[in-house]
Amino acid sequence: MRHRFGRIAAISAAGLAAAIALTSCAASAPTDGGGDAAPSEGAAELTPIKLQLQWLPQAQFAGYYAALSQGYFEEEGLEVEIIPSGGDIVPQDALANGDVDYAVAWVPKVLGSIEAGANLTNIAQIFQRSGTLQVAWADSGIESVDDFEGKKIGSWGFGNEWEIFAAMAAEGLDATSVEIITQSFDMNGFLAGDIDAAQAMTYNEWAQLLETPDPETGELYTEDDFSVISYEDTEGAMLQDALWADTERLESDAEYAETTVKFLRAVIKGWVFARDDAEAAAALTIENGSSWGPSHELWMANETNKLIWPAENGIGVIDEAAWDKTVAGALAAVNEQGAHLITEEPPATAYSNEYIEEAVASLEEEGVDVTGADFAPIDVELTEGGQ
Repeated sequence: MRHRFGRIAAISAAGLAAAIALTSCAASAPTDGGGDAAPSEGAAELTPIKLQLQWLPQAQFAGYYAALSQGYFEEEGLEVEIIPSGGDIVPQDALANGDVDYAVAWVPKVLGSIEAGANLTNIAQIFQRSGTLQVAWADSGIESVDDFEGKKIGSWGFGNEWEIFAAMAAEGLDATSVEIITQSFDMNGFLAGDIDAAQAMTYNEWAQLLETPDPETGELYTEDDFSVISYEDTEGAMLQDALWADTERLESDAEYAETTVKFLRAVIKGWVFARDDAEAAAALTIENGSSWGPSHELWMANETNKLIWPAENGIGVIDEAAWDKTVAGALAAVNEQGAHLITEEPPATAYSNEYIEEAVASLEEEGVDVTGADFAPIDVELTEGGQ
């Protein structure tokens, strides 16, 4: 169950800074002088759309910022406002309440909301693979989920913990056999020795560790200093970043359904941009407010691409087997307090490939590479503190 990560060659912070300058120019360039990004009639004719993210601006969401900055939303006749969340907004709640038109959220979290009464549909499964890790020290003896028993296991909570409990259930481990430690969105508790195995995302907290100097050597930690368990390699793996829409509006509002396809077309092109130019994508997220340093942000863009590409059936198309595995894990997961994530199968309306398949097919006809079959990640050199 060990998941090894290739060690890191070099893309410079200077190169990323240059990319920031270029993307800033591109984003501010007029689009009425021969470009096709905006309708000649002007922005007044664009359909206003609100997209709710599940966290702050960062390269985890690079495709959406690329679609905005490169004019892909405008090309589809949409004026999109991207709304971040620092934990103060629950994306699926904002969508269910009618505050936004679409939302980015993890599948298991929304399954819980659907069982509680939310009427939402997964219209595009952007992340095809789980990016969650559990990280321990190399000499800890923690090599797999089987080794969690009796250990202090870190988790952020807020619905991020369900992969842990699903993986434990698959191994026949009772949730009460571990001590769940509430973990901040950093690795400080782990580095301080308060946590035996800390939760981390491949694109964020894992990089935070590799950006940290070992106090004994003064050199940055390397992957050999840690034991890394990838939930993608376990039965607890669950689908993560997906795009959600209002089910009732999809069924009753033809204009909303049509807009959904246009929205997805632009999103696909945004993620293709992020795939083909990770440096520019990272620069865009910094430009849009990310507080991460350039090497960290570039790492995030690269690792996010790995969760999306290649997409055998087309980016965003929901794989039935992966969906069923996520539902099975959600049904099996029981936390340390005995609570269940869900207790019954979600309704058939919980996901639909209708809109994403239409968007994928139309772009494929236009020559857009919607599968990324030849995708190869770049090499990124992390620096101290991600700068």
